Amino acid sequence: METFENKNIFPKGEKAPSKYFSGGTAWVQILKPNEDELNCQIGNVIFEAGCRNNWHSHGGGQILIVTSGTGYYQEKGKLVQILKSGDVVNILPNVIHWHGASADSEFTHMAINPNTQKGIVEWLEPVTDDEYKNL
Repeated sequence: METFENKNIFPKGEKAPSKYFSGGTAWVQILKPNEDELNCQIGNVIFEAGCRNNWHSHGGGQILIVTSGTGYYQEKGKLVQILKSGDVVNILPNVIHWHGASADSEFTHMAINPNTQKGIVEWLEPVTDDEYKNL
C-alpha cells in the first residue's frame, strides 16, 4: 500500500507581517506577483496552528484553495466555516472576513486575488482571542 506524505510543493516563503496576523506565525510565498495586465496575484500561505489573519477585505474579491491542514473562514456577521484540504472558498469583492489555522493544526492555502486593479487588500482590526476561542 502506498502512503502519501503531506509536503508543500512551494517554498515556505517570508514571514507574514505580525501587524496583520495573530496567534502565531504565517509565511507567504508569492507565486504570481501582481505585475502585469493579468490583474491577479497568487500566493501560498502557511499558518502555524492557532495563527489567523486580521479581518480584511479585497476590492477585487479572493479565492482560497485549501491544500493541507484544518482551518477556519468567517465573514463578518456569519458563522465560521471549517476548512479542510480540497475546499475552495469564493469571496466576493469587499466582503469583510478572516481565515487561519485551527488551534491544533497547521493550515495551508493558495490565495488568489483577482481583479487587483480594484485593490488587493484592506486590512482591518485583529480577530480577538475571544472571537477565536468562541468559534
